[in-house]
Amino acid sequence: MTGPITARTPQRFDAPLPPRTEVVVIGGGIIGVMTVWELARAGVPCVLLEKGRIAGEQSSRNWGWIRAQGRDIAELPIMLDAQAMWPGLAAEAGDIGLAQTGTLYLAQDDAALARYRDWLDQAAPYQVSSRILSADQVAAQLPGAARRWAGALYTPTDYRAEPWVTVPRFAQAAVAAGATIIEDCAVRTLDLSAGRVAGVVTENGTIACGSVVLAGGAWSSLFLRNHGVTIPQLSVRATVAATVPMGGVNPGGAVDDRLAWRKRADGGFSLAPSGFHELFIGPDAFRAFGGFARQLLADPLGTSYKPFAPKGYPDAWGTPRRWSGDTPSPFEAMRVLDPRPHAGRVARLARDFAATFPGLGGVRIAQAWAGMIDVMPDVVPVVDHVAAIPGLTVCTGMCGHGFGIGPAMGRIAARLAQDRSPGHDLTRFRLSRFSDGSRLVLGPNL
Repeated sequence: MTGPITARTPQRFDAPLPPRTEVVVIGGGIIGVMTVWELARAGVPCVLLEKGRIAGEQSSRNWGWIRAQGRDIAELPIMLDAQAMWPGLAAEAGDIGLAQTGTLYLAQDDAALARYRDWLDQAAPYQVSSRILSADQVAAQLPGAARRWAGALYTPTDYRAEPWVTVPRFAQAAVAAGATIIEDCAVRTLDLSAGRVAGVVTENGTIACGSVVLAGGAWSSLFLRNHGVTIPQLSVRATVAATVPMGGVNPGGAVDDRLAWRKRADGGFSLAPSGFHELFIGPDAFRAFGGFARQLLADPLGTSYKPFAPKGYPDAWGTPRRWSGDTPSPFEAMRVLDPRPHAGRVARLARDFAATFPGLGGVRIAQAWAGMIDVMPDVVPVVDHVAAIPGLTVCTGMCGHGFGIGPAMGRIAARLAQDRSPGHDLTRFRLSRFSDGSRLVLGPNL
């Protein structure tokens, strides 16, 4: 398999539903999987429940970049921890296509290069390997390019891996360590006693537990709203295409003002439009629009607006906002969120990549897909206890950056679920920043 996991992917994890455990994790993306792997290795009984397939949504649809480059400065120490974890995880889980190939942000002009220098100055205390390349150095790195860039930000120590292989193998390793993982088992609601977590109600029965981690990606906001907790999270559609195997360019990930590319283990390239997303307008979008105003103004041409989400999407007009534990939930109606890619953008990607590297010859697309990325107004996630519901931890809103940082975020979520110190300063990721009057600070727009 060289593309995303879908509802048609055979079920791999079908353990019986236990009557009780210590920690339940909701959501089978990389954050949820790494959370139970960390818990299991610590000897903590834990169960991961996934409504569809492990990595069926954004965790198998992303670019496969594992980058420190360009990270929000508050995320950077967590990301560096994650990068230190990746080689050991790969050694334990098996071949995931992990390679240290570097990341290249190409600057079309001096203004873009200045933004990269500013980020590099802020990141300097963390001793990152990142450096600025001149136009001539970029030309030497990309000798077949028909375009000349003003320079670049380059981080040679960044990795890449194949996401559709990685997350299921991490899940298998978590099971081997003692975790229970169950696919096709949607969590409908929390089971509360005196206002705090006592378990979860699933479509197949109730599990008693004292702690829950919600790592539901694009579905997190909908789940929380049913319990009276509001977060200003939206989801945007992002399109990706995969080429047939073809010649080399650079071994790692690269992006300019038109497109992003990454060499894959199968010899092809993953391609994506640079800075282009689509937002389906729904009830949550209307409610949260004010909070996203600064982000939209900072990149007014980066988002295309669609009037209606397809039936069953988290923010579709017909998606229920309230339900009970004894009735089917929206999570059962949409097992895997599998949006159609933007056909016009896929065709443009092939043309732009061919024009950038004419020596490759014609660029043939083997497969295209899309994913729904959970985004927050300030482009950083929510990683926090939910004060209104003791026993509930939320780790969501990774803003398209979750794959690479996933191992470290999973470790943090596991620690929070045990009421242990997270090991990092999570002030920037607190849930209360949306209600305590704080001024939201946008993450890097690189």
